[in-house]
Amino acid sequence: MTDNELVGELVQRLMRVEHEIGLLREDRKNLLDEYKDKMDIKVFQAALRIAKIKAKLSSTSEDTLDSVLEVVENKFSIDWID
Repeated sequence: MTDNELVGELVQRLMRVEHEIGLLREDRKNLLDEYKDKMDIKVFQAALRIAKIKAKLSSTSEDTLDSVLEVVENKFSIDWID
């Protein structure tokens, strides 16, 4: 296979992957839209991000995270904006 053929094959495969990523993003958006009238999607997404972060930590690191987070939150005067 020539270099030109390899490049062409690589471009085609990458374009297919990019297309599939676009379809998955659209599916994700549609799924969240389906639930937006049933729950607060922003709160859900924040909880999901937090859960993903905590899943990467060991249990001792998670305890440390909770302690540090409490201090950080107390330093901020968080005015909840609806």
